[in-house]
Amino acid sequence: MSHLASILILILKIVATKSVAGISFKTQLLYLLVFVTRYLDLFSSYVSLYNSVMKVFFIASAGWIVYAMAFRYKATWDSAKDSFRFEILLAGATILALIFKYEFTMLEVSWAFSVYLEAVAILPQLYMLQTTGEAESITAHYLFALGSYRALYLANWVWRYYTESYVDWIAWVAGAVQTALYSDFAYIYITK
Repeated sequence: MSHLASILILILKIVATKSVAGISFKTQLLYLLVFVTRYLDLFSSYVSLYNSVMKVFFIASAGWIVYAMAFRYKATWDSAKDSFRFEILLAGATILALIFKYEFTMLEVSWAFSVYLEAVAILPQLYMLQTTGEAESITAHYLFALGSYRALYLANWVWRYYTESYVDWIAWVAGAVQTALYSDFAYIYITK
């Protein structure tokens, strides 16, 4: 729910202010790529109505945010401040997905790619915040909700390990990296 809240906070910010100032287009584009590659199984594997609706929501909302940033509110996005070299993240996630995956199938490699990419997709946004030294309150709330989502996932994995003997090393390692990336921001958010 905190992941859902983060997306709703971001969409609300964009719609209410009619601006994408302070938001990294590169991060949003990476998240769209994460959702599209992770949820390719939407057409081949049915888990539940809830699961399918959430997959469609994440893809559609990320697509809308990218659309809003690229076209509708493009004039409010400062590309000079969004200068992180995200190609490095794409290359790294691709290499890791080809080397470290559970099976060598298109769906499995795509899933692994999405997990590795999600772990670092926030870096352009965090870099933008660090270089500008400023964040709107609503952008900070978005980032905190997004970081909370990952931290709660770690707690869920610990719980599932002890109750179900659940192990997923790819997701666990990537999730730990992602949570570590958010930790500095979370400390500043909580103390201010």
